[in-house]
Amino acid sequence: MTWKTRVTELLGIDYPIIQGGLAYLAYADLAAAVSNAGGLGQITAMSLETPEELRKEIQRVKQLTAKPFGVNFAIGQHGRPFEHMVEAAVEEKVPVISVTGGNPQGVLDMAKGHNIKKLVLVAARRQAIKAEKLGADAVMVVGQEGGGHLGRGDVGTLVLTPQVADQVSIPVIASGGIVDGRSMMAALSLGAEGIEMGTRFIATKECAAAHQVYKQAILDADENSTVVIKRSLGAPARALKNSWTEQILEIEKQGEGYDSLKAYISGEANKSYIYEGDRSSGFGWAGQGAARIHDIPTVQELIQTMMEEAEAVKKKWGSM
Repeated sequence: MTWKTRVTELLGIDYPIIQGGLAYLAYADLAAAVSNAGGLGQITAMSLETPEELRKEIQRVKQLTAKPFGVNFAIGQHGRPFEHMVEAAVEEKVPVISVTGGNPQGVLDMAKGHNIKKLVLVAARRQAIKAEKLGADAVMVVGQEGGGHLGRGDVGTLVLTPQVADQVSIPVIASGGIVDGRSMMAALSLGAEGIEMGTRFIATKECAAAHQVYKQAILDADENSTVVIKRSLGAPARALKNSWTEQILEIEKQGEGYDSLKAYISGEANKSYIYEGDRSSGFGWAGQGAARIHDIPTVQELIQTMMEEAEAVKKKWGSM
């Protein structure tokens, strides 16, 4: 199966599939598995403590794959400087850098003049237009279906993707609710030239950092199993529904503010659930697409199945 879009050509990959940044989960083993299977794997920079740790993770990916991979910088949610981390990635000559959250200009400026492809996650048309002006090589468009941090508007991927595709000249990568070949083809039909998946890659064998309780919760999810938290802070994000997120929503309902929420929405609370499977003291990010995830394959099996599903859709369209 040969797939050629501007995204595959830009990134030097076989299939137009990108693995999301996945805070505290996207490390060398997963990233290399995705890249070796023909997509673009990524490691998460800001979940690491130091530039030295990031360098080690980048070097480990290089040992595990000769194919392109990316480093994701979630600059808006960690509240700490990112420049020294970007410097490390640039010095290590990573093929791709992606930026999520916050103003991407600082990261994009640091990557200029280097042979690094630059992707920016956006959740609104105006953000996509700005990202193109700042020098992004492609934009990843996330709709309200997505897991983790989202845009402040309640616009779904189905509407947002063509809106952005009609407004920018650079390639568009769709994200949010995409978990298989069928949803990938839907995104491509809307004007996207690639897709990004987060939740789907958590439920794979190579995402070893994710506790089985977390993976099983994704498998057990239906379309009503996620909730959006942190709206009151202006930073909405979608997570699996559990007693912990119910407490968060109650605090938000009472209007108690960030100080009351801080311990509940912390990275430590997130890690307690995703690493240790502790349902009573933490939470896990997931998108609505979890409702359509029913197995835990290897990354190779997942991508192969997706491409077979996509080919079946192409064949069906051709017979109409």
